[in-house]
Parts: sequence; structure tokens; C-alpha cells
Amino acid sequence: MKAFYKICLVLLIIGGINWGLVGLFSFNCVGWLLGGSASILSRIVYVIVGVAALCAIPDLFSSDGDSV
Repeated sequence: MKAFYKICLVLLIIGGINWGLVGLFSFNCVGWLLGGSASILSRIVYVIVGVAALCAIPDLFSSDGDSV
């Protein structure tokens, strides 16, 4: 389970960097790399990052801190 949370963390970092680039420079790196923000590949990446964020929510409320 520890590897799962690390994968989620990496995906969240990728998403955070992408949102930072969008906010600072109006540059969507995921869209640029995968053929536009409306392409099916970009949408798949957005969904995967969103699922990773949902999977990381329980870790916010855990008291042991062993998951990551």
C-alpha cells in the first residue's frame, strides 16, 4: 500500500506543477505534451490525477503517517 500512496503523490506533484504553470504562464504542459487539453490522452491524464487526489484524501485524516 505504501507504493500506491507514493504513486498518488507523484501524480499529485505532476498535477500541481501543471496547475502552477497554467496559473503563472497560461501554459498547460499536459495539454502541450499530449496534443491539446481536449485530446483523449490529456483527458485520461487529468482523470488519473483526479483519482490520485481522491485516493490521497484518507491520508489527510490518518494519525500514523505510515502511508507515505
